[in-house]
Amino acid sequence: MNIHEYQAKALLKQFGAPVSDGVPILSPNDIDKAIATLPGPVYVVKSQIHAGGRGKGKFKELAEDAKGGVRVCFSAEEAKENAAEMLGKTLVTQQTGPAGKQVNRLYLEDGADIDQELYLSILVDRENSKVSFVASTEGGMDIETVAHDTPEKIHTIAIDPLKGIVDNDIAALNKAFKLTGQAAKDGETLFPLLYNAYVDSDMSLLEINPLVTLKNGHLAVLDAKVSFDENALFRHPDIVELRDETEEDAKEIEASQHDLAYIALDGDIGCMVNGAGLAMATMDIIQLYGASPANFLDVGGGATTEKVTAAFKIITSDPNVKGILVNIFGGIMRCDVIAEGVVQAVEEVGLKVPLVVRLEGTKVEEGKAIINNSELNVIAADDLDDAAQKIVNAVKG
Repeated sequence: MNIHEYQAKALLKQFGAPVSDGVPILSPNDIDKAIATLPGPVYVVKSQIHAGGRGKGKFKELAEDAKGGVRVCFSAEEAKENAAEMLGKTLVTQQTGPAGKQVNRLYLEDGADIDQELYLSILVDRENSKVSFVASTEGGMDIETVAHDTPEKIHTIAIDPLKGIVDNDIAALNKAFKLTGQAAKDGETLFPLLYNAYVDSDMSLLEINPLVTLKNGHLAVLDAKVSFDENALFRHPDIVELRDETEEDAKEIEASQHDLAYIALDGDIGCMVNGAGLAMATMDIIQLYGASPANFLDVGGGATTEKVTAAFKIITSDPNVKGILVNIFGGIMRCDVIAEGVVQAVEEVGLKVPLVVRLEGTKVEEGKAIINNSELNVIAADDLDDAAQKIVNAVKG
């Protein structure tokens, strides 16, 4: 689960992180009050969407040369004008795709006297299976670009889970950032509290880009991107309340309510599969035969007829879907349950696109009989390779 920058900063501030004063703007009526709350004369107006690259983004409704989604303003009047212009518009960044995201929230923040921009993130490093800091002196840039062009400027510091962050880790971070004096002293406080915030809140990502040194020598958190492990949210009802469903795909929200693992993609072949590994293989082979999946959808090993029906409805609600592939290997999952769910869903919502069904495993003959006796216009497949070829050919006409 992702949260907005202003929410992330409020959370980090509870742990003691140095963040600038700021006020969220949720409607045009909030603009004047937010500006009056801050001392000025420098303000920063930030679009709040769940995507990076906001500063370099472009608004669909504004001229091509208009400023991006993060704007520095040097008077209250300028801040007011920019906030009014940005709120409600559609911001397109490298991470939103061409459709962009509507800016329903802004964050008005006090300006900072920046000396240097740094990059810091905390995540689980799969290579060492430990929570690790990623540090670079190249802050304010896309970290992917830094990794490609100057990988030697990126440093990874793994934290021993039994010891937690220790003095040697802090020293390594200060060295990676080339911090001295007051900034290094601030790091001795900041890095442990960020680690504690990550662990205690069950984050999956904490990214601060940029972390800055100020002209007065202190460190400050200038931006914050936070994601949480959804499997641990039952421990954090206060964090669950921060969820902004307007930033999420409606189909993904519906899927979560039925305990389905669903992620919307950009292709045109809808997939319903049981098991994450089989789902990945199914998407790969669709790509191999020249098409693209419209979704990742794992109905799980213990799906019921109702759950399968819900999954099928979610797939068919996507207007980009031009064909559907049901690929089930029945181990724990029974093929007859899948078949019953498919038939029930088609009877309820209809079938306007080609449907290929591949069933194998437990109760497979019963499942095939249910499909065959339903009089559905279904294309049967013998194996995964056959199923992928048939759905791609059907979609391509």
